[in-house]
Amino acid sequence: MKRKIKVGNLFIGGGARVSVQSMTNTPTSDSEKTLKQVLELEKAGCDIVRIAVSNDEEAEACKNIIGKTKVALVADIQFDYRMAVKCADIGFDKIRFNPGNIGDESKVKEVVAACKRNRVPIRVGVNGGSLDKNVAAYASGAEALAQSALIHAAILEKYGFYDTVLSVKSSDVRTMVEAYEILDARCDYPLHLGVTESGTKIRGVIKSSIGIGSLLLKGIGDTVRVSLTGDPLREVEAARLILSALNLNGDCVEIVSCPTCSRCNYDMEPIVDELEKKLYGLKKKLKIAVMGCVVNGPGEAADADIALCGGKNGKAALYLKGKVLKTVPVSDAVSEILALAEKMS
Repeated sequence: MKRKIKVGNLFIGGGARVSVQSMTNTPTSDSEKTLKQVLELEKAGCDIVRIAVSNDEEAEACKNIIGKTKVALVADIQFDYRMAVKCADIGFDKIRFNPGNIGDESKVKEVVAACKRNRVPIRVGVNGGSLDKNVAAYASGAEALAQSALIHAAILEKYGFYDTVLSVKSSDVRTMVEAYEILDARCDYPLHLGVTESGTKIRGVIKSSIGIGSLLLKGIGDTVRVSLTGDPLREVEAARLILSALNLNGDCVEIVSCPTCSRCNYDMEPIVDELEKKLYGLKKKLKIAVMGCVVNGPGEAADADIALCGGKNGKAALYLKGKVLKTVPVSDAVSEILALAEKMS
């Protein structure tokens, strides 16, 4: 089991539930817009939000965000160690940086000191563009990623710092998976999973689902981010669905539906789409099945909390906990299911 790291009001590792992360894409200097996006991410079910901080103006703006949200806030620092120190001091819950990118170890020592006095953990983030130079001279691919992360973690250990989370992201799914498997075998630090630069909505979701999902199935990974181009709310939705599919999210509605065939006698897709939209964000562990006919419908209904099995003449059977509750007009199916979902604990 990985060591447990406290980040804000939640824990990463040590048996804690897998948390969902995302990152703002508003100008950090515009604290009003950035806070609005943070709150939207929180409402969508995000646990940890990362904010890029590159200069004093952005750090000052973050003072208007810290303390106004329940999610844990992470300062993303690239090169300026002074920003890492400042962000630890002003109240960020975690600092993300790469010791190899901020210069000599005296600067790393200052960051560690700031994080220690503020009890702020550090995420060491390594990807293909931030490999340790010495490692890159003799290793490549997954091994280079893993070794770089461990070398950077060892620098923090040198100064007595162990509240560390590691990530070894790659845009190549196989490389990413292999790198995390190596890390999992060689250390007890919690691991933040992600496929970096994964792409747009469909391609990015597929790559992230394969990479993150395959590792979570093996019990590897403690927190995740689905990196997608565009609206970060889509990242949270995709991450929550991955966790739900693996039964790792205790407060997410799961909707299953058949692929439809000629036996389906009603327009099922709009019903599923509307349920997905209206039930998104409902924090209840429910399984809802929407089926097209009587072939697979009753079987799925038996395994669902609420189910709809299509029939003929604009009617469908509504199931509750595997038993037929009543027959309803297809036109009323969504409202009937939503009413049942709201009542269920």
